[in-house]
Amino acid sequence: MLEIHDDGADHVGHAGAANGAGHFSLLIVAQNFSGLSRLERHQRVLREVGDLLPHPVHALSIRALAPEEFPS
Repeated sequence: MLEIHDDGADHVGHAGAANGAGHFSLLIVAQNFSGLSRLERHQRVLREVGDLLPHPVHALSIRALAPEEFPS
C-alpha cells in the first residue's frame, strides 16, 4: 500500500514555503519493513519514492509500516 498526500493547503503561510507547496504525507505498508528500525525504514523510503513526489519537498511526514503494524 502506498498513499502520498499533498498537505500544502494546510501549510499556506509557513516560513520557507509561504504558498504551502512542498508539504507531503506518505503512508507505505510493506513486508520489507519487518524487522527494520524506524530510521532504516525512512532511509529506504526516501531512496525508493523520492522521484514520485511531484514538487520540491519542503516537509515530508513518513509512516512506514509492516503489514502486521497496519490497522485493518
